[in-house]
Amino acid sequence: MESDESQLDPHRLAGWYSDHSDRLKAFLHGVLRDHNAVEEAFQATMTKALTHGGSIQEESAKAWLFQVAYNEAMGIRRREGITKRVLEKESRVRSNQVIFEDQLIRWETVDQIRKALDELPPEQKSIVEQRVYGEKTFQEIATEQNLPLGTVLTRMRLALQKLHKKLEQT
Repeated sequence: MESDESQLDPHRLAGWYSDHSDRLKAFLHGVLRDHNAVEEAFQATMTKALTHGGSIQEESAKAWLFQVAYNEAMGIRRREGITKRVLEKESRVRSNQVIFEDQLIRWETVDQIRKALDELPPEQKSIVEQRVYGEKTFQEIATEQNLPLGTVLTRMRLALQKLHKKLEQT
């Protein structure tokens, strides 16, 4: 329990307030650059002046008030920094989680496509693989397989219809 000796007389506090409040607030604004934080630090400074300023000599009051105000401002900045780091870390974790979930969905989709491709008849699967993975034109595929271009196009269309139908079911 605090002794009454460290309590500041309310009349003395009123004098400190009128003598130093404007300069204290300007000082705090320079340190914190945020109106709400300035008000919070100023209130904490005045509260400490009331509860602990009773033993401060009048000639030391200004320096003591500015030191208390500085300490309060640094406390606010530390708390804000901790909060900012926690929020940034949480944001990174959520972002990584979303990326991981997206990757899982892609892997699942790729797996479903591979399974659907494996179920195609060999002549259709061959054309799809050459077109998609081999990046060949339909004409190149037709020439290599010694097939009419129309046959290659029909097999591709049938393969895509089957793939679409199969993937809709999953």
